[in-house]
Amino acid sequence: MVAGITSLRLSIVGQKTNEDIRVLTVVATIFIPLTFVVGVYGMNFEYMPELKVQWAYPAFWVIIMPVAGGLLIHFRRRHWL
Repeated sequence: MVAGITSLRLSIVGQKTNEDIRVLTVVATIFIPLTFVVGVYGMNFEYMPELKVQWAYPAFWVIIMPVAGGLLIHFRRRHWL
């Protein structure tokens, strides 16, 4: 009986750990594409046409926010968050 209770407790702890890891994975998945785009635009290019365009910075945010929001909605619909 003690072995069964111990096994049950370990299963519960394992399940909780899996749920925590899933949330961390979702958060990382949301930030990976954002980090890539920010990394590209953070590089010092000599010739980058969009740097001279006035609306390039707002356009950057118009692209970034829907990507993050879309991933967040996707993961919430799948009940991963």
